[in-house]
Amino acid sequence: MRKYILAESNWKDLKDQRVDLVVLPWGATEAHNYHLPYATDIYEAEEVAAEAGRLAWEAGAKIMILPTIPFGVNTGQTNIKLDINMHPSTQAAVLNDVIEVLNRQGIHKLLILNSHGGNNFKPMIRELGVKYPDMFISFCNWFQAVDKADFFDHPNGDHADEMETSMVMYLCPELVRPLDDAGNGEAKEYKIKALRENWAWAERKWLKVTKDTGVGNPKKATAEKGKAYFEAVTQKVSRLFSDLAGADLDDLYE
Repeated sequence: MRKYILAESNWKDLKDQRVDLVVLPWGATEAHNYHLPYATDIYEAEEVAAEAGRLAWEAGAKIMILPTIPFGVNTGQTNIKLDINMHPSTQAAVLNDVIEVLNRQGIHKLLILNSHGGNNFKPMIRELGVKYPDMFISFCNWFQAVDKADFFDHPNGDHADEMETSMVMYLCPELVRPLDDAGNGEAKEYKIKALRENWAWAERKWLKVTKDTGVGNPKKATAEKGKAYFEAVTQKVSRLFSDLAGADLDDLYE
């Protein structure tokens, strides 16, 4: 039993256990090219949270990791079979209910560990922060914690690319099809210059952008690259867990 994983905890131990920070991993259920499982974002979220949680717990942080939310925003993928969409308004309702429990029980720090690029928690956190002024609500995208260019030959993809393929090869190798089966992850870009430059934004319609549902070439992925990247990410995320757990909410700024 890992005492920082709620799903593995029991009431006998937990009822007197101090919790300074709650971590909520949030994934998605969606196609990841031809070679990765639909639950790629979920597996990544669970494993990053668990390993970063172990490191933080062993460093003395009093944290608790909740079960992973398995559905994310997939509004651009409505025509991809069994990509399960959760609307932002539904996400906000789920967050509200979790925060209501924490706030009522005097646990005032929540970190959302985001594992899916389509999720955007900023507006929800702004609104819920007004509703629950005693709460400190934050989120991080673990996949932005370290520079992918330090680990991968093709770092510019963002879905079932070399990074994600390497991660799943390391974490769940039995779920990865041979790379010969994978599409090349070629993706079209907008013709509109401002959208290509990312200072303007519009949602991508997935099957108009990519044929295989991947964005980024996975062909040079290896489990060894995945291991090195996973270790770097979890070390950095664990420091965030520790920093948040130990933070004085009345003394956050310098």
